[in-house]
Amino acid sequence: MKVHSLTVGPILGAVTGSNARIFGRGEYKNHTNLWAWFKLGNKKKNECIGVVRIRAVGNVDFGTAIVFKMNPNFDITGVAIINNLSPEQEYEYQMGWVEYSWKLKQRIPELNLDWSEIKTYKFKSAAIDISQPRSFIFGSCRYLLRLFGGSWFDDRGDKTFRSVLQQINSGVTTDALIMLGDQIYADDLNFVAPDKRLDEFCVRYREVFSQPYIRELMARIPTYMTLDDHEIEDNWPAKASEKDLITLFPAAIHAYIIYQLSHSPLFELSTDQSKITGNPRKLWYSFSDGCCDFFVTDVRTERYLSDVENERQIISQEQMEAIKEWLTDNSKRIKFIASSTPLFPDFKEINLDKWSGFLHQRTELLDFIFANQIEPVIFLSGDVHCSMSAEIIDDHHPNFKIISIVSSAFFWPYPHTQASSFQLDGELKTDSSHRYRLINAGPVHSIDNFTRVTVDKSALKVEVFSRKGKLCDTKKHTW
Repeated sequence: MKVHSLTVGPILGAVTGSNARIFGRGEYKNHTNLWAWFKLGNKKKNECIGVVRIRAVGNVDFGTAIVFKMNPNFDITGVAIINNLSPEQEYEYQMGWVEYSWKLKQRIPELNLDWSEIKTYKFKSAAIDISQPRSFIFGSCRYLLRLFGGSWFDDRGDKTFRSVLQQINSGVTTDALIMLGDQIYADDLNFVAPDKRLDEFCVRYREVFSQPYIRELMARIPTYMTLDDHEIEDNWPAKASEKDLITLFPAAIHAYIIYQLSHSPLFELSTDQSKITGNPRKLWYSFSDGCCDFFVTDVRTERYLSDVENERQIISQEQMEAIKEWLTDNSKRIKFIASSTPLFPDFKEINLDKWSGFLHQRTELLDFIFANQIEPVIFLSGDVHCSMSAEIIDDHHPNFKIISIVSSAFFWPYPHTQASSFQLDGELKTDSSHRYRLINAGPVHSIDNFTRVTVDKSALKVEVFSRKGKLCDTKKHTW
């Protein structure tokens, strides 16, 4: 039986010291479209099902094929769960799909599968040693305009990920890829042919995630994602109508869950650890690797907008309490909070779309970190189409600091935000009795770029690279 290549993927999602989640999409070859497949009911129709096999690097033989469902309700995609891994071990895998009749479903692992056309990828499982240094790439905002069935600017954005691959192929250790929003631009310059329906969102994801360099990168490096506004529409939910909330939003979020969250730690595993299960009530999650703990926030779908400043919320109180609990869990790891929009620095002009527009909650979070003397805490963010890092201290406790690293855009074909737009020194605006002061801010890199963070128990190094891989800046933060 021939194993066919995936139409999207594989995407290596959450990886721990003992298991990995890998996403892939198949297709229905015998039917012109999915509707024709459904109309057949249970009669005479074949189905596609995912298959994956794995081996530790150095072994000659792959293990028995693992079968996983590709669900028509999720755009013919599925997530395979690979168990019984060892920490910090290199593995090779192949992943594809087969067309099968209902009678063959249980026998697929026993059949003589033909893997000859399926590419082999390599990855490394996570570290469970909390002293182990880590190095990861992060960024956000990769623009790809799709109009009237075509694509513009399609190869320039993908060159960012070619540069990341060149680093990896030269031997630079990369433990994760963290993508902090605007993985798609569903609203096409806010007004030209925006996506509205589920099928339109899914087509957008297929196109964006199938470009060659990002596809290769996500197949090899554990990839974690969160959304920002352009997965739905610009500045969501500021302009949302009642109709948008019951039509546009469910379509956008269903596609987002399929392509960005299904392979994340958000979904629990079944009792036998063989599949993801459940319906998510939230869109935020956490994970750990080596010396690092990560909390990946959702700062878009839980917003409550109000003209009364103290009533405004960028996250729900449930998420706020979860962050606090995570911050004080005594894991002895370095705490990274990933947020699509920056906690700081602020724009000089009032911007209600960022954390600065939600002063009450920003103050609550900063004061909690300070009151519990949690150090270090590092915020990772994107959104603002430039890159920089900065610190805040309390004037009465200058040895205590919180660090913010901003990385954006992977690709944006229009003018980028300049340093003159930001407040890069002075007191950070809050509702607190503490005076949080910005220090060590900048330089601001107003170009397409990605950021590499290398961290151990005492310091982190921030390296900003241009889209073509040129090192723009290196900066060190200590605590």
